[in-house]
Amino acid sequence: MSATPARRIRVVVTLLALLALSACAASAGHTAHARQIAAGQPIPSTPPPTPSASPSPTAKPAPGSLEWYVSQVPTFPGAPPPQPVLLPATGTAAFWHRLPTDQKVAFITIDDGGLARPPAVAEFVWRAHIPVTMFLNSPAAEEHDVYFRQIQVAGGVVENHTINHTSLAGRSYGYQKQQICGAADKLEALFGKRPTLFRPPFGEHDSTTLQAAHDCGAKAVLHWTETVHEGKVRYQTPEKVVRPGDVLLMHFRPALMDDLLAALKAIHRAGLTPALLTDYIQ
Repeated sequence: MSATPARRIRVVVTLLALLALSACAASAGHTAHARQIAAGQPIPSTPPPTPSASPSPTAKPAPGSLEWYVSQVPTFPGAPPPQPVLLPATGTAAFWHRLPTDQKVAFITIDDGGLARPPAVAEFVWRAHIPVTMFLNSPAAEEHDVYFRQIQVAGGVVENHTINHTSLAGRSYGYQKQQICGAADKLEALFGKRPTLFRPPFGEHDSTTLQAAHDCGAKAVLHWTETVHEGKVRYQTPEKVVRPGDVLLMHFRPALMDDLLAALKAIHRAGLTPALLTDYIQ
């Protein structure tokens, strides 16, 4: 959850540059910008903006403002050094509802990307040090690449959620591979890293899905143990508590800021710390 000063400075500069890019994306044209990212060209630096006025020490941030969300984030214990989980040697991707770890960590994931993209999410993720994994549909990722790139620079990781968000279970190997590999190819071109994790739409999968995901470069296929919607955590187990290794699912919807905050509070109540899936699945 913490970062060195030098890393924080690099993240700030890059995030500011991306914010500047998003402001000019409409006039410069989306296609040109996507080509720049795909080609791996460096993001131009920009002068730091004049800091906004800070609220007075006695003023409370207005509910619903970014400052309010940041102020509501609980203080977590330091994350333990990650202990990577054992991957199967069967030639297919692993499948997990929760990661097989007893370390006191849980994992926040956000799916889809085409419905809604609250504008403050990237800054919230950065300022609150929220490790998030984004399972994106590739057309939404391409259309809104600047938005998701901002979250990536703030600390998020982009992973695979197919092209068309269609159920895969029962479909042919060729169809499933096209959906998974096609999305992986596009996400790699947009964000500079090939996805190594895959989430099937609706969680629906079969043995063919695990084989196709493996053949497209995925090490694991992820389900979930809790869902979060409109600021409420819905548990999938009778214990009604987040447990080590649990995976929390939410979506890019209008209430995403509330969902992130609710997930953080639930993880904190359980005595756990948020962590990145890719630190454990290597």
